[in-house]
Amino acid sequence: MADSGARGRWFTVPVLVLVAWLLVRGGTASDTADASLPSPSGAPSATATPGGPGTTAEPSPPAPGASGPARPPARAYDPASYAAPVRTHAARAGIEPRLLMAILYNEAYKPHDPELERTWQRYKPDASFGIANMHRAAFDETKRRHGLAGRRWEDLPDDRDLAIEAAAWHLHDLAAMLPARWAGAHTKDELLALGYNTGSGNMLAFARGARPGSQAQSYLDRLHTNWDKAGKAVSGRS
Repeated sequence: MADSGARGRWFTVPVLVLVAWLLVRGGTASDTADASLPSPSGAPSATATPGGPGTTAEPSPPAPGASGPARPPARAYDPASYAAPVRTHAARAGIEPRLLMAILYNEAYKPHDPELERTWQRYKPDASFGIANMHRAAFDETKRRHGLAGRRWEDLPDDRDLAIEAAAWHLHDLAAMLPARWAGAHTKDELLALGYNTGSGNMLAFARGARPGSQAQSYLDRLHTNWDKAGKAVSGRS
Protein backbone atom coordinates (compact mmCIF):
# COMPACT_ATOMS: atom_id res chain seq x y z
CA MET A 1 0.00 0.00 0.00
CA ALA A 2 1.31 3.34 -0.88
CA ASP A 3 2.39 5.49 2.03
CA SER A 4 -0.25 8.15 2.66
CA GLY A 5 2.37 10.83 2.93
CA ALA A 6 4.67 9.38 0.28
CA ARG A 7 4.05 11.90 -2.47
CA GLY A 8 4.29 14.88 -0.14
CA ARG A 9 7.50 13.62 1.39
CA TRP A 10 9.06 13.31 -2.05
CA PHE A 11 8.55 17.04 -2.42
CA THR A 12 10.65 17.59 0.69
CA VAL A 13 13.44 15.14 -0.07
CA PRO A 14 16.57 16.78 1.34
CA VAL A 15 18.77 18.28 -1.30
CA LEU A 16 21.66 16.36 0.20
CA VAL A 17 20.01 13.05 -0.71
CA LEU A 18 19.69 14.01 -4.35
CA VAL A 19 23.17 15.47 -4.38
CA ALA A 20 24.53 12.25 -2.89
CA TRP A 21 22.73 10.26 -5.58
CA LEU A 22 24.18 12.44 -8.31
CA LEU A 23 27.65 12.09 -6.87
CA VAL A 24 27.25 8.30 -6.76
CA ARG A 25 26.14 8.25 -10.38
CA GLY A 26 28.77 10.75 -11.46
CA GLY A 27 26.03 12.82 -13.10
CA THR A 28 24.86 16.41 -13.05
CA ALA A 29 21.63 18.14 -12.15
CA SER A 30 20.43 17.66 -15.73
CA ASP A 31 20.27 13.90 -15.09
CA THR A 32 17.15 14.47 -13.01
CA ALA A 33 15.36 16.71 -15.47
CA ASP A 34 12.80 14.02 -16.31
CA ALA A 35 12.57 12.67 -12.78
CA SER A 36 9.87 15.03 -11.56
CA LEU A 37 8.62 14.56 -8.03
CA PRO A 38 4.87 15.06 -8.32
CA SER A 39 2.28 14.93 -5.63
CA PRO A 40 2.54 11.87 -3.40
CA SER A 41 0.11 9.04 -2.87
CA GLY A 42 -1.66 7.80 0.18
CA ALA A 43 -0.66 5.21 2.71
CA PRO A 44 2.39 2.88 2.59
CA SER A 45 2.75 1.72 -0.93
CA ALA A 46 1.96 -1.88 -0.57
CA THR A 47 2.21 -1.84 -4.12
CA ALA A 48 4.98 -3.94 -5.18
CA THR A 49 6.32 -6.48 -7.57
CA PRO A 50 8.35 -6.95 -10.65
CA GLY A 51 11.33 -6.20 -13.16
CA GLY A 52 10.87 -7.15 -16.74
CA PRO A 53 11.16 -5.75 -20.24
CA GLY A 54 12.53 -2.23 -20.18
CA THR A 55 15.33 -0.61 -21.99
CA THR A 56 18.57 0.79 -20.74
CA ALA A 57 19.81 3.99 -22.30
CA GLU A 58 23.18 4.12 -23.97
CA PRO A 59 26.00 5.15 -21.61
CA SER A 60 26.51 8.89 -21.51
CA PRO A 61 29.90 10.43 -22.28
CA PRO A 62 32.14 11.22 -19.32
CA ALA A 63 31.58 14.56 -17.65
CA PRO A 64 34.30 17.14 -18.27
CA GLY A 65 37.29 16.36 -16.10
CA ALA A 66 35.86 13.00 -15.04
CA SER A 67 38.10 9.98 -15.04
CA GLY A 68 37.12 6.39 -15.75
CA PRO A 69 34.12 5.06 -17.67
CA ALA A 70 30.85 6.95 -17.42
CA ARG A 71 27.95 5.36 -15.56
CA PRO A 72 24.87 4.74 -17.72
CA PRO A 73 21.98 7.10 -16.95
CA ALA A 74 18.99 5.92 -14.92
CA ARG A 75 16.71 3.48 -16.72
CA ALA A 76 13.78 5.27 -18.34
CA TYR A 77 10.49 4.04 -16.94
CA ASP A 78 7.14 3.82 -18.67
CA PRO A 79 4.56 1.49 -17.08
CA ALA A 80 3.21 0.63 -20.54
CA SER A 81 6.52 -1.10 -21.32
CA TYR A 82 5.55 -3.73 -18.73
CA ALA A 83 2.19 -4.69 -20.28
CA ALA A 84 3.26 -8.32 -20.84
CA PRO A 85 4.25 -9.09 -17.22
CA VAL A 86 1.23 -7.12 -16.00
CA ARG A 87 -1.08 -9.37 -18.05
CA THR A 88 0.77 -12.52 -16.95
CA HIS A 89 0.82 -11.80 -13.21
CA ALA A 90 -2.69 -10.33 -13.13
CA ALA A 91 -4.04 -13.50 -14.77
CA ARG A 92 -2.23 -15.73 -12.27
CA ALA A 93 -3.49 -13.66 -9.33
CA GLY A 94 -7.03 -13.42 -10.68
CA ILE A 95 -7.20 -9.64 -10.85
CA GLU A 96 -7.91 -7.17 -13.64
CA PRO A 97 -4.73 -6.35 -15.61
CA ARG A 98 -6.10 -2.86 -16.24
CA LEU A 99 -6.28 -2.25 -12.49
CA LEU A 100 -2.71 -3.41 -11.94
CA MET A 101 -1.47 -1.23 -14.80
CA ALA A 102 -3.41 1.80 -13.54
CA ILE A 103 -1.82 1.34 -10.12
CA LEU A 104 1.63 1.27 -11.70
CA TYR A 105 0.78 4.57 -13.36
CA ASN A 106 -0.40 5.94 -10.02
CA GLU A 107 2.85 4.84 -8.39
CA ALA A 108 5.08 6.33 -11.09
CA TYR A 109 5.13 9.72 -9.34
CA LYS A 110 8.72 9.34 -8.13
CA PRO A 111 11.89 8.46 -10.04
CA HIS A 112 12.29 4.69 -10.00
CA ASP A 113 16.05 4.56 -10.18
CA PRO A 114 17.56 1.75 -8.05
CA GLU A 115 20.44 3.87 -6.74
CA LEU A 116 18.16 6.76 -5.84
CA GLU A 117 15.69 4.44 -4.11
CA ARG A 118 18.46 2.94 -1.99
CA THR A 119 19.93 6.36 -1.19
CA TRP A 120 16.53 7.57 -0.04
CA GLN A 121 15.96 4.36 1.95
CA ARG A 122 19.16 4.99 3.90
CA TYR A 123 17.73 8.39 4.84
CA LYS A 124 14.26 6.97 5.53
CA PRO A 125 14.42 3.25 6.42
CA ASP A 126 10.64 2.71 6.11
CA ALA A 127 10.54 3.94 2.50
CA SER A 128 8.93 1.79 -0.19
CA PHE A 129 10.81 -0.05 -2.93
CA GLY A 130 10.20 -0.86 -6.57
CA ILE A 131 7.92 0.43 -9.31
CA ALA A 132 4.86 -0.63 -7.29
CA ASN A 133 6.14 1.24 -4.20
CA MET A 134 5.88 -1.73 -1.86
CA HIS A 135 6.81 -1.58 1.79
CA ARG A 136 8.74 -4.35 3.48
CA ALA A 137 5.85 -5.58 5.66
CA ALA A 138 3.47 -5.83 2.71
CA PHE A 139 6.05 -7.65 0.61
CA ASP A 140 6.96 -10.09 3.38
CA GLU A 141 3.29 -10.93 3.96
CA THR A 142 2.74 -11.45 0.23
CA LYS A 143 5.88 -13.58 0.06
CA ARG A 144 4.67 -15.74 2.95
CA ARG A 145 1.24 -16.28 1.43
CA HIS A 146 2.26 -16.91 -2.16
CA GLY A 147 5.51 -18.81 -2.11
CA LEU A 148 7.94 -16.18 -3.30
CA ALA A 149 10.69 -18.16 -1.61
CA GLY A 150 14.17 -16.81 -2.09
CA ARG A 151 12.87 -13.41 -3.16
CA ARG A 152 13.70 -10.39 -1.07
CA TRP A 153 12.15 -6.95 -0.60
CA GLU A 154 15.62 -5.51 -1.23
CA ASP A 155 15.47 -6.96 -4.78
CA LEU A 156 12.49 -4.82 -5.81
CA PRO A 157 14.36 -1.76 -7.14
CA ASP A 158 16.30 -3.93 -9.61
CA ASP A 159 13.69 -6.61 -10.33
CA ARG A 160 10.67 -4.95 -11.86
CA ASP A 161 9.01 -8.23 -12.72
CA LEU A 162 9.12 -9.22 -9.06
CA ALA A 163 7.58 -5.85 -8.14
CA ILE A 164 4.68 -6.44 -10.51
CA GLU A 165 4.18 -10.01 -9.30
CA ALA A 166 4.09 -8.95 -5.66
CA ALA A 167 1.66 -6.13 -6.39
CA ALA A 168 -0.65 -8.51 -8.25
CA TRP A 169 -0.77 -10.99 -5.37
CA HIS A 170 -1.23 -8.20 -2.85
CA LEU A 171 -4.29 -7.03 -4.80
CA HIS A 172 -5.47 -10.65 -4.86
CA ASP A 173 -5.30 -10.77 -1.06
CA LEU A 174 -7.15 -7.46 -0.73
CA ALA A 175 -9.89 -8.78 -3.02
CA ALA A 176 -10.28 -11.86 -0.79
CA MET A 177 -11.02 -9.55 2.17
CA LEU A 178 -13.92 -7.74 0.50
CA PRO A 179 -17.44 -8.74 1.53
CA ALA A 180 -19.79 -10.17 -1.08
CA ARG A 181 -21.76 -6.90 -0.95
CA TRP A 182 -20.83 -3.46 0.27
CA ALA A 183 -22.74 -0.31 1.13
CA GLY A 184 -20.45 2.25 -0.45
CA ALA A 185 -20.74 3.51 -4.02
CA HIS A 186 -17.23 2.42 -5.03
CA THR A 187 -16.59 -0.32 -7.56
CA LYS A 188 -14.48 -3.36 -6.70
CA ASP A 189 -11.49 -1.99 -8.61
CA GLU A 190 -11.78 1.36 -6.84
CA LEU A 191 -11.89 -0.35 -3.44
CA LEU A 192 -8.85 -2.48 -4.29
CA ALA A 193 -6.92 0.58 -5.41
CA LEU A 194 -7.87 2.36 -2.19
CA GLY A 195 -6.84 -0.72 -0.22
CA TYR A 196 -3.50 -0.78 -1.99
CA ASN A 197 -3.01 2.88 -1.16
CA THR A 198 -4.40 3.14 2.36
CA GLY A 199 -4.45 -0.43 3.74
CA SER A 200 -7.05 -3.17 4.11
CA GLY A 201 -8.70 -1.66 7.19
CA ASN A 202 -9.48 1.58 5.40
CA MET A 203 -10.61 -0.35 2.33
CA LEU A 204 -13.19 -2.20 4.41
CA ALA A 205 -14.32 1.07 6.00
CA PHE A 206 -14.85 2.53 2.52
CA ALA A 207 -16.81 -0.61 1.61
CA ARG A 208 -19.06 0.11 4.61
CA GLY A 209 -19.73 3.60 3.29
CA ALA A 210 -16.99 5.74 4.84
CA ARG A 211 -15.80 8.61 2.65
CA PRO A 212 -12.14 8.73 1.58
CA GLY A 213 -10.04 11.55 2.96
CA SER A 214 -8.33 14.06 0.71
CA GLN A 215 -5.22 11.95 0.08
CA ALA A 216 -7.16 8.75 -0.62
CA GLN A 217 -9.54 10.68 -2.88
CA SER A 218 -6.56 12.15 -4.73
CA TYR A 219 -5.25 8.62 -5.32
CA LEU A 220 -8.66 7.57 -6.62
CA ASP A 221 -8.86 10.61 -8.89
CA ARG A 222 -5.48 9.74 -10.38
CA LEU A 223 -6.67 6.16 -10.89
CA HIS A 224 -9.59 7.52 -12.94
CA THR A 225 -7.21 9.76 -14.90
CA ASN A 226 -4.94 6.79 -15.65
CA TRP A 227 -7.73 4.30 -16.38
CA ASP A 228 -8.01 4.84 -20.13
CA LYS A 229 -4.29 4.71 -20.85
CA ALA A 230 -3.95 1.67 -18.58
CA GLY A 231 -6.61 -0.08 -20.66
CA LYS A 232 -4.84 0.82 -23.89
CA ALA A 233 -1.50 -0.34 -22.49
CA VAL A 234 -2.69 -3.80 -21.48
CA SER A 235 -4.70 -4.28 -24.66
CA GLY A 236 -1.82 -3.25 -26.91
CA ARG A 237 -3.76 -0.34 -28.42
CA SER A 238 -1.87 2.88 -29.10
